[in-house]
Amino acid sequence: MSSPSRHTGHINWIGLWTHYSKEVHRFLKVAFQTLIAPMVTTLLFLAVFTLALGRAVETVKGVPFEVFLAPGLMVFAIIQNSFANTSSSMLILKIQGSIVDLLMPPLTAGELVLGFIAGSVTRGVIVGILVGTVMWLFTDLQIVNPWIVIFHGVGASMMLSLVGLITAIWADKYDNVASITNFVITPLSFLSGTFYSIDRLPGFWHTVAQFNPFFYMIDGFRSGFIGTSDAPVLTGIVVITALNVILWVICHQMFARGWKLKD
Repeated sequence: MSSPSRHTGHINWIGLWTHYSKEVHRFLKVAFQTLIAPMVTTLLFLAVFTLALGRAVETVKGVPFEVFLAPGLMVFAIIQNSFANTSSSMLILKIQGSIVDLLMPPLTAGELVLGFIAGSVTRGVIVGILVGTVMWLFTDLQIVNPWIVIFHGVGASMMLSLVGLITAIWADKYDNVASITNFVITPLSFLSGTFYSIDRLPGFWHTVAQFNPFFYMIDGFRSGFIGTSDAPVLTGIVVITALNVILWVICHQMFARGWKLKD
């Protein structure tokens, strides 16, 4: 007599929730490092740039410099932490040899990706809320369009979570992830209009900036606070959505084929 199989339906909700909960508990256990430290670092950026450039650049796009700067720093914190969350989680599993514990449960490739991304987006959103709340205490930051803020905040977090997951699957050691952080993520963040309007860039660099996906994340997110942007918001929405779909498909295929996961 065969034992009855557990019916989970089209989606293994129990397994998916367990996977997601594990990812959330992982960063909550070290909340001072994963949540509080990014908030303090971002506030230091705000203080330094405001004190250094506040008098020289009093207004940008018709708003005080610190109000222009704050949303960019919020996205900067969101994407840095989203990338760090998925990349560190997956790479630890690979290096410790416990990847089998992730692949053995009855979870599909889509459910595995969703669990990682949902946990990472949760961390990114929490960091964004903490940073935004504290910045609101020190600047005249007001939300003009909450839906634009939510879309670009979650979209940015999801994009870098997917990039982090792809990087960790590809990487064989921590140095590989660090190279992506140092030579891809950080430069694109600084060259995306976080600290300035790209309208101030000369013609060639202005054109180059428009091919930077980070620019659309930050520019769109900022427009939800100050009501104006360097590029059409709709263009940014299309770019972010398209890139997230492409990155999701790549991640799904990596898990479905077990690329560098079953070696």
